Amino acid sequence: MDPSLPMFPLNTVTFPGLTVPLNVFEDRYRALVRHLLEIEDPAERMFGTVAIREGYEVGDHGAQSLFRVGVRLRLTEATERPDGTFGIVAVGVDRFDLERLAPHPEGKFPLGAVLARPELDGGPDGGVGEELLQQARSTFTAYRVALAELQADPWEGRLPQDPSWLSWALAAGAPLPLPDRQELLETDDPAQRLGHVVDLLREELRAMNVIPSLPATEVARTRWSPN
Repeated sequence: MDPSLPMFPLNTVTFPGLTVPLNVFEDRYRALVRHLLEIEDPAERMFGTVAIREGYEVGDHGAQSLFRVGVRLRLTEATERPDGTFGIVAVGVDRFDLERLAPHPEGKFPLGAVLARPELDGGPDGGVGEELLQQARSTFTAYRVALAELQADPWEGRLPQDPSWLSWALAAGAPLPLPDRQELLETDDPAQRLGHVVDLLREELRAMNVIPSLPATEVARTRWSPN
């Protein structure tokens, strides 16, 4: 992982494997996109995002406080509009720890000093037992069925087979506020992360059965991609 990464802080938590569409209109982030598009190899068009703890994505004051665990994303699509703004799509690749944020030497966009944050090595199955895998899949299926009675199912694609990627997919699809999503992102153990998501989905299902309503946050606002 490149220790110096262009940064795009957001008011949300992303996850590895999650497809993230972004509307880019601030000058500093337009410069970031142009910088990435100048990289010849599309696979190397990487930037990072961390969730904003306090502050805003845009404006003169911007983010006042950031979470320190974020996700490295690969730019996969970029469309420049006539007014110079961009519509882009990026896919989460892996996690990092943000050591510090600094301006670009030319003042164009923020740069982050980052360190890779690997998963705990639980072996081929990620330390996740078959029973938990079955619980996770069945619970998420039940949640989607319940949600379909209230609105169109926003989920696209099949669930990953790999336990670690499955935990990220369900974390992305669970109806969670930002602090809970950040806690899942910072969890290094796939089994612990998956178990936590299952518990949260079951709580949401119980609430939906008692008082039918839309979930706390829209599930899977963005698509899942294992690439």
